[in-house]
Amino acid sequence: MTSQPRRFDYLSWPRAQEAAQKEGSTLVWPFGACEQHGPQLPLSTDNLFAEQILTKVLEQLPRDMPIWMLPSQLLGFSPEHQSFPGTISISAHILLNLVMEVGQQASLLGFQRLLLFNAHGGQIGLLQASARQLRVACPKLAVLPCFLWSGVPALKDLLPLHERENGLHAGLAETSLMLSLAPDLVGPERPFDGEHCSKDFLATPPEGWSLEGAAPWAWLTNDLSKSGVIGDSRNSTESLGKALENALIDHWVRLLISLMESRWPPTNV
Repeated sequence: MTSQPRRFDYLSWPRAQEAAQKEGSTLVWPFGACEQHGPQLPLSTDNLFAEQILTKVLEQLPRDMPIWMLPSQLLGFSPEHQSFPGTISISAHILLNLVMEVGQQASLLGFQRLLLFNAHGGQIGLLQASARQLRVACPKLAVLPCFLWSGVPALKDLLPLHERENGLHAGLAETSLMLSLAPDLVGPERPFDGEHCSKDFLATPPEGWSLEGAAPWAWLTNDLSKSGVIGDSRNSTESLGKALENALIDHWVRLLISLMESRWPPTNV
């Protein structure tokens, strides 16, 4: 194991060239956003989560694994939050083109995989589309669009069902995780707002419909919330945040080790 940072931008050009030529060479690109996260969390919440969790994950990987982290993409696609001050959103085509530009250059260098490590829920679909388009342009590059919170088994034991389903933004999970990672950045407010919370904003959706899921709605935050929070942050604690942090790290360590020890996914070489 190593505690040295696996930052691609810390390499010299000869080392970068060498890194790209290793069997299974992989770049991981953290994606966040600069957007409102209620009155209690910083604008850079998603970016901080992506970068810090990924850094801790990479520290636990065997030293000989050829995997490096690109500099974080702080500005993201956040139109749903633009009615709240502080949000700076880039257009969908800009983010798509950015993924294409960086991915094509990574492929030309010789890297075999590019993992998009995203912590902003509002750009999941866009990054999936960007990954598919990049794969068409660079058939030798495996592209993996991932979401920080997706598929983590321990979350069902740590978060109540209503927060897992409706705590979409700056609620119990995000406020607690920030209390663990950067408590000095957390304000004193603990809003309870959003769907099923602010009846002035949204009636209960009809059966089968929801904010996200099988039959979603392209909601904007001010459709749902006065505070910018969509969920319940009232019971947020540092101890819950630490448990979430450990769960996320353990999950992604397992997934990255599994990936790096494999020849998956296949590419058109």
